[in-house]
Amino acid sequence: MLVLAAVVLVLTAAVPTALAYDNPDLLPDHPTPVIDLARALTDNQREAMERELEAFEERSGWKLRVLTQYDRTPGLALREFWGLDERSLLVVADPRGGNLLNFNVGDALFALMPRTYWVELQTRYGNQYYVRDHGEDGAIEAALGAVTTCLDRGGCQVVPGLPREQWLLTLGTSIFGGVVAGVAAFPRRPGQRIAWAWLLLLSPLWLMLFGVFGVAPVITRTSDVLPLLRNALGFLGAAVGAYLVAMQTMGLPVSSEGASGSEGS
Repeated sequence: MLVLAAVVLVLTAAVPTALAYDNPDLLPDHPTPVIDLARALTDNQREAMERELEAFEERSGWKLRVLTQYDRTPGLALREFWGLDERSLLVVADPRGGNLLNFNVGDALFALMPRTYWVELQTRYGNQYYVRDHGEDGAIEAALGAVTTCLDRGGCQVVPGLPREQWLLTLGTSIFGGVVAGVAAFPRRPGQRIAWAWLLLLSPLWLMLFGVFGVAPVITRTSDVLPLLRNALGFLGAAVGAYLVAMQTMGLPVSSEGASGSEGS
């Protein structure tokens, strides 16, 4: 078995896989911030992107570069060709993986946008559903737009913009928080209107669902008040509905006769 394993290791080491990771022959013969080997962009899109990235670098000093590839890549030759440094971002679009987008982020960019930002950027615009609906070109342009917006702002903790899928998730958690608050608030004793003790006892749960997962993702990503208003109405409506349902199914009947009887006792 040891001999077989040794033979496998030797044969594996003999395969010339390193050629794919440093191939300067694939580099263009002129300076450009975009290398579109996979032909993900039209000529007009590529030329417009080149102008925008060059203008942005001249204005801000940040170097943004784009590489699209499929089965061939210049690999390590890109570092010298583009002079990648701590103020550089390389966006690699490769459809062979589970996610279209990958980012080679310079250290100076991490000071403005944390690692969680780049993970969110990749999962939002590089996932197969976004690429299916908007195309590879749309995914690349959207990711670059988010980065340039954040750099113009002086940095971001989260990716700007609130996709419909993410808003629906915040709406769902807001409604769930309202259900928890409504069930907690229904009266447990005759004559009681709100069970404040239970409402406060479960406040960490419904406040987390509504505040942390329902409100915070909205206000940190957009200044539009409409999603926030909808989430607030969803929370209040769910709270009132859960309160009334709990009163009917689990609550004690509250009537003037029952109230007077309890006062008399």
